[in-house]
Amino acid sequence: MEEELNYVMVTFRSKEQPNNLEVIYDEVRTENQALDTQPVIQENKKKAPLCTLFHLVAAGLGIICAILVSVVIALSIQLKTVTSEWERQNTGLTAQNLQLQKERTDLEKQTEELTRERDRLNWTITAILGYDNFPVNTHCPKKGEEKNVCKPCLDNWILFQSNCYLFMNDKYNWKTWKKSREVCRQQNSDLVVIESQEEQEFVSNHTEDYNDANHGYWIGLNNNNVKETWMWVDGSNITVTYWKPQQYSYIMTCVLSLGRADPLASWHKSSCEMKNRWICETRALIKPD
Repeated sequence: MEEELNYVMVTFRSKEQPNNLEVIYDEVRTENQALDTQPVIQENKKKAPLCTLFHLVAAGLGIICAILVSVVIALSIQLKTVTSEWERQNTGLTAQNLQLQKERTDLEKQTEELTRERDRLNWTITAILGYDNFPVNTHCPKKGEEKNVCKPCLDNWILFQSNCYLFMNDKYNWKTWKKSREVCRQQNSDLVVIESQEEQEFVSNHTEDYNDANHGYWIGLNNNNVKETWMWVDGSNITVTYWKPQQYSYIMTCVLSLGRADPLASWHKSSCEMKNRWICETRALIKPD
């Protein structure tokens, strides 16, 4: 609605000349206009509360945001502190675990060493108990001012694995199977019992050819028993065999190991009354590691 304007001319009289009359125009709003302004004022008055509520909501949200920011900052600081403490404790636990692991490894090594030492002592005690009169000075001779030093085998005996072997290589001192065994037993041993290929190869490598193809070294195998089966002198049955091929077993009840034969085919059946060299075997005094 266009605003209506009315102009009023006001004339002021003055003592001065009429030419100097001053005409002042003033803008006068009509009554209608004055009336029209009232709704605007009322409308503004009605809108004022809305603006105030909006300001309050904005202020409240601002306060809440500030509180949340403070909480986030506080939680961040707390998280950093907890993380640092955890890392410190974890570092300490890692170092402690490493130390405990090292101590455990050392204890396991000590336990293993003590176990081996215990087994060696038990082995030696068992070997000593096998003697009626253990010759200490023979097995453990003194060296200068030192205490007795024990050897696993006597002089002229050869150590193999956990046993000692004596190969009787006298040129003319030959004996029957029975007499050979008696000599071995006088030295707290017996004729050799072969229980593996490694032992058979060891025995074969330390025997030599002498006299003729039928002479060899007596071993502890025979069939002079009630069952007439081949058995070792310690009462055990044969587990491995290294027979020389094409043999006749008529009245041949004892066994030789031939020096010139194939190492894995050197057992030769022979009469127990035939005189030969022999091989003694006994338990080593000290168990090899």
